[in-house]
Amino acid sequence: MSVLSGKKILLGISGGIAAYKTTYLTRLFIKSGAAVKVVMTPASTDFVTSLTLSTLSKNPVHSTFYDKDNADALWNNHVDLALWADYMLIAPATANTLSKMANGTSDNLLLACYLSAKCPVYFAPAMDLDMYKHPSTNVSIKSLQNFGNILIPAVSGELASGLFGEGRMAEPEDIIAFIEKDILSNLPLKDTTVLITAGPTYEDIDPVRFIGNRSTGKMGYALAHQAANLGAKVILISGPSHEKITHSFINVISVRSAEQMYNEVHNFYKDAAIVIASAAVADYTPKTVSKTKIKKKESEFAIPLKRTKDILASLGKAKEKQILVGFALETDNELENAKAKLTRKNLDFIVLNSLQDKGAGFAGNTNKITIISKDSEKEFSLKSKTEVAKDILDAILHKINLG
Repeated sequence: MSVLSGKKILLGISGGIAAYKTTYLTRLFIKSGAAVKVVMTPASTDFVTSLTLSTLSKNPVHSTFYDKDNADALWNNHVDLALWADYMLIAPATANTLSKMANGTSDNLLLACYLSAKCPVYFAPAMDLDMYKHPSTNVSIKSLQNFGNILIPAVSGELASGLFGEGRMAEPEDIIAFIEKDILSNLPLKDTTVLITAGPTYEDIDPVRFIGNRSTGKMGYALAHQAANLGAKVILISGPSHEKITHSFINVISVRSAEQMYNEVHNFYKDAAIVIASAAVADYTPKTVSKTKIKKKESEFAIPLKRTKDILASLGKAKEKQILVGFALETDNELENAKAKLTRKNLDFIVLNSLQDKGAGFAGNTNKITIISKDSEKEFSLKSKTEVAKDILDAILHKINLG
């Protein structure tokens, strides 16, 4: 999965022959998992149709502030379009459009969107050789870079004029790769290994039965997705779960028992910078596992149990450079128990959630947490587990930034 997955892209198209490539560009953004809206200059509609781009993007395409042929047309709000976007790309960016961007000219919808944008803006120039080399174009490009906009350089090749040289817009695949690489280079967890445990463990009684719990893995999977979106290399060690995740930065390792999870966690622990133990690991496991199904015989039946290895305590004991985060699901004396666990297991943070809080705990899509460290505790309102994952990663990033 691309780092563009889930991102909102505003694609601005100006009037150059390279505009035809934006059909491929739009398709590649969609294939990467991004949402795309397209804004065109009036001149660009001579090179590529809005119908094609709206079909590919699955969104209306705008080239004017309002549709003159529609008496009931609403104003195409450039501010709303600009603020919607996580990233804006102007491709092709002609010499004319570059000059207007650099000088703050706002005589069409695309330029109004650009001047209203608060997100990172990429621009991919496209023009003939002499236009690209002209001092005024160089001034425009340098001005835009000084504003913080990001240049996707033109390349050498055959130009529409028949000349061969620099000025050709980068190919759509290369534009996507450039943006992905640039985004990744600025992500706060780039090149950081994050180890996350998720889901329940199943402790077998016989080939048919097991001891388990109601954990679904939703919280751990949300944490893995959020960490990957921040650039981390994620190792997700998951007990049995129906949750699915596909991301090129996430390596999922499936386990069943507490013993298997213990072994896999310790296989990767040394190389991890951040460890988030969100799995609901069984505290006890049967002393013996029957190789055949246990038949029903008596009115009462007892299963001798033994303690499982305490994964979190073992990690706390072996901790060197890692930031270690645990979870505490409590029903009474919540804060007291969570703080004791924080100290006892040598954690940096513990995430407390209470079964007394409606919407928290297992199975649901929401959670209500308190993040506790040695120096602070912060309570959060009921949120989706995706938002909770962001809050937890934000707390970790804050600790990293403070050193």
